[in-house]
Amino acid sequence: MVSVRELLRFLLRNGYIESRQTGSHLILKHPERRTIVLPMHRGKDLPKGLFLKILKDAGFTIEEFRAE
Repeated sequence: MVSVRELLRFLLRNGYIESRQTGSHLILKHPERRTIVLPMHRGKDLPKGLFLKILKDAGFTIEEFRAE
């Protein structure tokens, strides 16, 4: 399982910036890619399906995530 913090660090290193936060959802923007919404629930890992969906929406593969 992957924590939200790990995924957030990966996205920030790859050009996403924090746009705003509404409640427990952090909105990330990229100048050339889609806007991403991350659920920021402390102490919880992302479910596998949600993690893969966010990566896909951001335009990355699991191999790219693991390479970093």
